[in-house]
Amino acid sequence: MQGEAQSSQPVLAAHRVSKSFGDVPVLFSIDFDIRPGEVHAIIGENGAGKSTLIKILSGIEQPTSGTIEYLGETVVLPPNGEAAALGIVVIHQELLLAEHLTVADSVFLGRELKNGLFLNAKAMREQTQAILNTLHVNIDPDTRISALSVADKQMVEIAKAISREARVLIMDEPTAVLSVGETATLFEQIRRLTAKGVAVIFISHKLDEIMELAQRVTVLRDGQLISTVGTENLTPDAIAQMMVGRELSNLYPPKHEPDVDAEVVLSVRNLAGPGIGSTSFDLKRGEVLGFAGLIGSGRTAMAEALVGLTKKTSGVVRFDGELRDFADVSKSVDAGLAYMTKDRKGKGLLLNGGLQPNLTLLTLKKHLKNWFLNNKSEEEALARATRRFDIRARDPSVQVGKLSGGNQQKLMLGKTMESDPQIVIMDEPTRGIDVGTKQQIYHIIAALAAEGKSIILISSELQEVIGLSHRVVVMRQGRIAGVLEGAEITEGEIMRYAAGIKQGGEHDRISA
Repeated sequence: MQGEAQSSQPVLAAHRVSKSFGDVPVLFSIDFDIRPGEVHAIIGENGAGKSTLIKILSGIEQPTSGTIEYLGETVVLPPNGEAAALGIVVIHQELLLAEHLTVADSVFLGRELKNGLFLNAKAMREQTQAILNTLHVNIDPDTRISALSVADKQMVEIAKAISREARVLIMDEPTAVLSVGETATLFEQIRRLTAKGVAVIFISHKLDEIMELAQRVTVLRDGQLISTVGTENLTPDAIAQMMVGRELSNLYPPKHEPDVDAEVVLSVRNLAGPGIGSTSFDLKRGEVLGFAGLIGSGRTAMAEALVGLTKKTSGVVRFDGELRDFADVSKSVDAGLAYMTKDRKGKGLLLNGGLQPNLTLLTLKKHLKNWFLNNKSEEEALARATRRFDIRARDPSVQVGKLSGGNQQKLMLGKTMESDPQIVIMDEPTRGIDVGTKQQIYHIIAALAAEGKSIILISSELQEVIGLSHRVVVMRQGRIAGVLEGAEITEGEIMRYAAGIKQGGEHDRISA
């Protein structure tokens, strides 16, 4: 953990803030403050009110009642991101960078430096370089955003915040798509900022990160303030219990091993394509086969080539013993192989649509009657999915983009399972969701396997892979580095293969 905050006087505070949308209250009399040089985490289950509170603290939303205090004065923060000019800057989970612009252009977007009527590109480059130097980041100001890694894009967002002389920096799930090493680099930058007096509001579902980085934690549940506590008085288990209001000792369900003689339902030999070399593995009926590896190791590329999202260049796939070549996703879905993408907002869901059209998007043929969509059939499907996956929405017609991340994820799981697949590939199934919803999804995965479904689980959270998988395939640089089972499935052993310290296992033990 970092040292004590530099000042006991809050730089930004909310006093008895409540918020309602129409007749629906979502925040109830919340008190919150942050001090210069402090990292203060806001945590809670999806739907707890975190996003609404952040929007109020940054001026995007106005409170229904209560007041905001900034630099010791009661204020009404300007809307539409204009509070950034006052020093309250938000780095959103979905980075808001124009891919076609350069780094320097992005840092000064909307505040361009000029010589008379003309842009002063030289000054913008020089000032951007100076900011990047203070961050000890090796990024060329003339590089286009589209050429940067996700981690470097995060650094550009931080550079933008510094250029605006941020006093308060709000970071929403900043490590959701970062590797362990990239997260450590980000934390170094956060510590540099707080050492200069910048206050950082940090939102994350990763409790170990909060314990490492934050001095205080504010816990919200169902729109209400549960507690604000110093991290020195907490453990991750205690935080999780405050979030969900119950014990989470059974976070991972018991593993029911597949039958020793369970048949192989999917056999992949020498699969190759964009981002992957020759890859071979088997999947048994009722098995959860975990795929681990560092970001860029080829796990998602393997899944996309397997289901027909990208074109494989070579390889043989057998499904239930039959030779298959899935030219596109519709073919794999029809065969009984479903893929749940890790990008629910970009590729998984229609955010402007309602629950029902999202749920049945892949299975419209099931709901046709006389060549027309049968609305009753779709309604029944939604009712089943809502019960089965505990999807919570005030109104089925609500836009999916307005649901919490956890409910979006459960809807996407329902959409994936609507085709009744025999094999399900789940890519980062708990990314960006709270610990309570994670527990629900973990138990759903175990139940599907117990029913005889076969699961390929791709996850960057090693504890998740270890807690759910019967076997673990570790990928590195587009190839399988090792296959682990039983007592071998540990964080240390996975990382040895992922980092290239150990090799072997791809052809020695393709199946258990």
